[in-house]
Amino acid sequence: MDFEFDTLIINGKIATASECFNGDIAIKDGKIFAMGPDLKSLRAKSVIDAQGAYVTPGGVDGHTHLDQENTPGGQGYPYRGCDGFESGSRSSIAGGTTTFVAFAMQHKHRPDHTLSDVIGHYHDLATGNSYCDYGFHLIITDPTPERLAEFPKLIPDFGISSVKLYMTYDSLKLNDYEILHTISTARKVGITPMIHAENVDIIAFFSEELEKLDLLDPYSHARSRPALAEQEATNRAIVLSEVMNVPILLVHVSSPGSVQRIRKAQGKGLPIYAETCPQYLLLTDSGLQHPNYEGAKCVCSPPLRPSKEDLDGLWNGCRNGTFTIISSDHCPFRMDSDVGKHVAIKDSGKAGGDWRLIPNGIPGIETRMPLIFTFGVCTGRLSIERFVQLTSTNTAKLYGMYPKKGSIIPGADADLVIWYPQDKYKAKALTNEMLHHDCDYTAFEGLEVLNWPRFTILRGQVVWDADKGEITGTKGYGEYVSREPSWFAKNQILFDDITQTAWKNEWRPEFDRPSFK
Repeated sequence: MDFEFDTLIINGKIATASECFNGDIAIKDGKIFAMGPDLKSLRAKSVIDAQGAYVTPGGVDGHTHLDQENTPGGQGYPYRGCDGFESGSRSSIAGGTTTFVAFAMQHKHRPDHTLSDVIGHYHDLATGNSYCDYGFHLIITDPTPERLAEFPKLIPDFGISSVKLYMTYDSLKLNDYEILHTISTARKVGITPMIHAENVDIIAFFSEELEKLDLLDPYSHARSRPALAEQEATNRAIVLSEVMNVPILLVHVSSPGSVQRIRKAQGKGLPIYAETCPQYLLLTDSGLQHPNYEGAKCVCSPPLRPSKEDLDGLWNGCRNGTFTIISSDHCPFRMDSDVGKHVAIKDSGKAGGDWRLIPNGIPGIETRMPLIFTFGVCTGRLSIERFVQLTSTNTAKLYGMYPKKGSIIPGADADLVIWYPQDKYKAKALTNEMLHHDCDYTAFEGLEVLNWPRFTILRGQVVWDADKGEITGTKGYGEYVSREPSWFAKNQILFDDITQTAWKNEWRPEFDRPSFK
């Protein structure tokens, strides 16, 4: 080869979703051009010596809330998350995530807004403001025939191949009838439904009982949402999926009982995918019991669970393949803001606050990759290949971005993370001062991290340099990623009459069911 490459990465331990090997990577025009055991003789404008450290695909975070108003909380308050696309993407690249998918929310109180209007609004928020690449999921809260009629345009016109549905929160929830209509419409056009599964009536009942007892501290948020509320709704979502033969992703799964139900469904060959998050692998509800309202920092839904056994059950799901992806569910609110978690003290007049007024969510877009690397790879819970699957490759496949994203192969975007050699990274206790979001806390404060991305590379450009301790990318370099149908559902057989699927499954077992591979 007689031409010059843009960047050459040498002495790397290249880790993909299927293998790990020593080698070098040549980058040209933002793409991976070549990889091999010894490319050091090639000419390049810049050379990065990985010094024997892991080189993994850039992280792909499939669950982030940015620039979102009226985010889930209690009493219909006008909460607003504290990270927009600028600060959220800045934080993202500092933690090794090069692509995220954020939510564009349809609002029930704006029935005149088309889905095109919703998408356009979020493009206005993101365009020119992101440090990394991004896509959108649509949150569907009002599935009228007019809005569902827009589904066929979502992939070809907007590059959106996933929608999120809620089974809880009064302002967002859909009933089973609405879910069936929505997922059957999604199925016909290759869109993947994501479902937040918690039983809204169980939560309402326990919330009322806690109010009678004047139990309004942050810990009572977890009391109001027992694991069985998630497990019942998980089972119901699986049944709705099976009835319509629709692949679904169950988001932010928090309890081992739900993991068991998901694994049983997968064992039957049902197309059920699952996501969990670092908070459900590393934190327990003891954080909700911190005094002086500090427990509000750990309020998220589903809530943190009580015991180490709960954490272990979810790690088992990561190891054995039950979980498809690990996402952050980045949903940040400042503690000191009147549109954040402080409102529960300000408007309740109680020193301990009122958990019903606390917006649900914690920050995590920057800490996701380092925490899973530390507590997964460094502890031996996960192989490096499984780490890559859960944090990057499977997310890209699930949401129609593979192999452009989530892979280290010639022709893919040169999105890469170069970690520190393990013997050269000094373990650090995580503090909020280390992070680049606009939130005033992290729920993971004090956890010891054993590695961190040394360099984050996005389409061939070094956008994070930990050696210098600075963001080296520029706002606006991030591009919108237009997505295709899920890689996992490419062999799905579609029916013009969706009711045939349920009819054949229930009453005519001699017919072959559509296969999923």
